[in-house]
Amino acid sequence: MAETLSRVVRPAQGVLFVHSAPRALCPHVEWAAGRALGTAVNFDWTDQPVYRGLMRAEFHWEGDAGSGARIASALRGWEQLRYEVSEDPTPGADGARWMHTPELGVYFAQTDVAGNTVIGEDRIRYAMEVAGADPVELQRELRLALGQAWDDELEPFRHASDFAPVVWLHQVG
Repeated sequence: MAETLSRVVRPAQGVLFVHSAPRALCPHVEWAAGRALGTAVNFDWTDQPVYRGLMRAEFHWEGDAGSGARIASALRGWEQLRYEVSEDPTPGADGARWMHTPELGVYFAQTDVAGNTVIGEDRIRYAMEVAGADPVELQRELRLALGQAWDDELEPFRHASDFAPVVWLHQVG
């Protein structure tokens, strides 16, 4: 008698923030996210004020655990996109966050129930080993582990809206 193995499906939810996408790419982004979720989706696109001609969207999704990874993977090949995908933790599964910028590529981190980035013991030990006794190098390694460069690059796009004008500061001298 053959046994049937059933797959346990855990519901999950999260958010896809498309911080910037060329207008012509918007329907393709929707198609890719929908395919990753197994259902058609439509985003409410608005202009991205940081760069003229680019669009932005926020989409709250529901799906099986692991859907965040499928969405991030589906969008990975498009270098022009700036996006973030989050998947909230569920009983028996950690949360996760993916960030992508054209300059830096993809960053992934596990998250806890409060949304904090969780850095594993091995990554911290690696940072300490690489840094040795140099505190500046340790800080650089820990900032890398936390995804600080991705946060820094995405921050103007996160806050750019009709209600939060972008103020660019330029270093002089």
